[in-house]
Amino acid sequence: MEIIQIVGLGLIATVLILIIKEQKPLFAFLLALTTSVLIFMMLIGKIGSVITMLEDLAENSGVQTVYLKTVLKIIGIAYIAEMGAQIVRDAGQESIASKIEMAGKILILVLAVPIIGIIIETVLKLLPA
Repeated sequence: MEIIQIVGLGLIATVLILIIKEQKPLFAFLLALTTSVLIFMMLIGKIGSVITMLEDLAENSGVQTVYLKTVLKIIGIAYIAEMGAQIVRDAGQESIASKIEMAGKILILVLAVPIIGIIIETVLKLLPA
């Protein structure tokens, strides 16, 4: 099971970070960053299969792919912003982490505006004139 490998990697990295942190804080941070990237790489294949399945579902249901791509971009921005903010927090930079999260939220809003507009237009068409 992948989760056992991921948790094992996380626990080993955590113990090493705790040992190294007092002597070499920069190496401890680099180990945390490397561990984060490794965990992300372990999940890339799973993410790809989910995207393929969602594309197949959208194609079979007749949903325009532009909507699916937009939603996938929004999800990607959310995950990347969260991961980046957590890594920056690990380095002790809470204010920069907050700015990364804010940037992610703004970019999500920018991508969501066209979809919100289409939803409003659809609702207005359903209302009696």
